[in-house]
Amino acid sequence: MQASDRFNINSQLEHLQAKYVGTGHADVNRFEWAVNIQRDSYASYIGHAPLLSFFAVAENESIGRVRYTFMQKMLLPCGKPPDRDQED
Repeated sequence: MQASDRFNINSQLEHLQAKYVGTGHADVNRFEWAVNIQRDSYASYIGHAPLLSFFAVAENESIGRVRYTFMQKMLLPCGKPPDRDQED
């Protein structure tokens, strides 16, 4: 592998990380990673109607109520962020 290949791969990775926030980078802490995973999951649940229907039936709620609940959970999916001095 040549140095130019390595540079090209790194520049492509940086481009993807700038374009898609959830891809992460070396400085992502555990909390930010968990928040990205939870938000991606809720967005997928909302975006796929059969999956949303499944959750609605399982929770005995209307589809609109489940969609609203999932959208509310996307705001703080893992609770409040930890203090800066307590991070790993």
